[in-house]
Amino acid sequence: MIAAREHSPRFTPEEYFAWEEQQLERHEYIDGEVYAMSGGSIIHSQISSNFNRLLGNHLQGSGCRTLNSDARVNILASSHYVYPDVSVTCDERDKTTPQYITYPCLVVEVLSSSTEAYDRGNKFKLYRRNPCLQEYVLVSAETMAIELFRKVDNNWSLIDYEPGSMVELASVKLTFPIEQVYEDVEFPPESVVES
Repeated sequence: MIAAREHSPRFTPEEYFAWEEQQLERHEYIDGEVYAMSGGSIIHSQISSNFNRLLGNHLQGSGCRTLNSDARVNILASSHYVYPDVSVTCDERDKTTPQYITYPCLVVEVLSSSTEAYDRGNKFKLYRRNPCLQEYVLVSAETMAIELFRKVDNNWSLIDYEPGSMVELASVKLTFPIEQVYEDVEFPPESVVES
């Protein structure tokens, strides 16, 4: 959910962590530079909350952790730190780093018009570096639709879900109706063009 690059000096990861603690908003960190995160809509927030609740309830007591958009993900073997909307880690190594996780098995991004190209392109490219990541989920905030990218034999396959679909997340062994992600979401009516 990157809005714009900050006009600030380049940081080391340690300087970035210390600096960001003093900021009012969150920032992603790529190649020593920080990028301010844009704000989301109520629809975006509701979808993220619903997804987080579904996963959290399902994984309770499993040893896996469901994290919201306040949790950074370190891109493996890099000094890149990004904020997904929802992430799940079941890896013991992630219990040793209090400022971020590195080994998510599942990442969820709720799309918005300002971030969709980044979430589909460069951000997904970064996430794919991680051999632990099994599924990458893109959730529309404009209509009821989910795209699931699943890694099978080191190749990524795409599964589309629409109203009436049962969404299957193999990484966490969870199947649910797509409508649960969109519970209490009210899309604005389409604009009517008068002739």
